[in-house]
Amino acid sequence: MSTTTATALAAGTPPSAPLHAVRSRSHGANVLRRLVRNPVAMTAAAIILLLILVAIFAPWIMPADPFATSMFKRLRPVGTPGFPLGSDELGRDLLSRLMLGGRLSLFMGIAPVIMAFVIGSALGILAGYAGGKVNTVIMRCIDVLYAFPSVLLAIALSGALGAGITNALISLTVVFVPQIARIAESVTTQVRRSDYVDAARASGAPALTIVRRHVFGNVIGPIFVYSTSLISVSMILASGLSFLGLGVKPPQPEWGLMLNTLRTAIYSQPLIAALPGVLIFVTSVSFNMLADGLRNAMEVKQ
Repeated sequence: MSTTTATALAAGTPPSAPLHAVRSRSHGANVLRRLVRNPVAMTAAAIILLLILVAIFAPWIMPADPFATSMFKRLRPVGTPGFPLGSDELGRDLLSRLMLGGRLSLFMGIAPVIMAFVIGSALGILAGYAGGKVNTVIMRCIDVLYAFPSVLLAIALSGALGAGITNALISLTVVFVPQIARIAESVTTQVRRSDYVDAARASGAPALTIVRRHVFGNVIGPIFVYSTSLISVSMILASGLSFLGLGVKPPQPEWGLMLNTLRTAIYSQPLIAALPGVLIFVTSVSFNMLADGLRNAMEVKQ
């Protein structure tokens, strides 16, 4: 009996299952178990899940038409019959607009991070594993973008490209690629110097095989955890762009844009004016708490 088979039998797994699959499932189960035992992370996950479900099913559960205007019903206070959370500056139902606005707000927060995760991880892993001149060229280009503050870079790119959802997504993706690429390059450089990578290289394994089998699995965890923490920043930046008129265009509801249009009501109806900002704050904090819980569960060092 081979060592692999004996180990698999001891773990209660059929001998046909590869040893690396057994270890992978065991690690995933341990991460999930530690994450479930974290009440703060579970609370944050429940809030995020609730917001996502409301945003997805908003067209079917909204109490009113979010685009129907009435100048006779503008800025109704919270609790008004027919307007549970009041109405906005054009007499539109605020609850319906907040529910539907969650679609664009969550999309603008998550989509740029996903795209930056793919691009930044590829650049960082390539730079970290290749080293030498390849690392120098890639990382110096990354440093040029990284030198600019995130807010200023997002505003500058959005202003140059023009207002709109697509241009805002491109701007935010460019903002986050350097941050993720630096993390990916750092952890890949550490893994590249490991003994098992040196052994694989000495055995004559191709570079692509080494990266796929020995490097990628060991670096993707820290990169993923860091990228998760950027979702809250992405939501705030996306809302800021919409607030400045560089993101979502009216009359589409989006929390940052709603915060901008309701700012004139802060003295007459402060609660109504603050509701979009409260949702942005709660969502951002929830993503931060979930990222912290995920980092602890995966035992990733800061």
